[in-house]
Amino acid sequence: MAALEAEQQRLVLGRFTYDDAWELGVLLRKRAVERGAPVVIDVRHGARTVFRCALPGSNGDNDAWIDRKRRVAERYAAPSFLVGARFRAKGTTFEEASRLDPDSFAAHGGSYPVTVEGVGVVGTATVSGLPQAQDHALVAGALGELAAALRPR
Repeated sequence: MAALEAEQQRLVLGRFTYDDAWELGVLLRKRAVERGAPVVIDVRHGARTVFRCALPGSNGDNDAWIDRKRRVAERYAAPSFLVGARFRAKGTTFEEASRLDPDSFAAHGGSYPVTVEGVGVVGTATVSGLPQAQDHALVAGALGELAAALRPR
């Protein structure tokens, strides 16, 4: 859990424009295609969907998972994978203890709040289609790449 929290602190951006959101989606798609990952990708700036695509092998269930995981990242301002880990660390599960409708919320890996330094959460990036740790890693890796590209040189 400490590693996930440190990762979240490290993946804070200097800005996040609509163009940046599109670029994040492109990075996610490129990484997914390279791996042959059957995923759906969703990137939002605020409540607006800026990038969404479905790759071969994904299905309609992945669309529902995107929405459920995204709601967790938005509500807790933390990666959905980290939220689930926090509940497990308390000896329970998100489903048992959150009191949220499991048809609307899922604390499974794959949704990351996009945070801008000095501003807070300004969007989300979500992937669904792989095991949850892999969904999480795909998003975190692309966010790290975007963060590096946005750093002043």
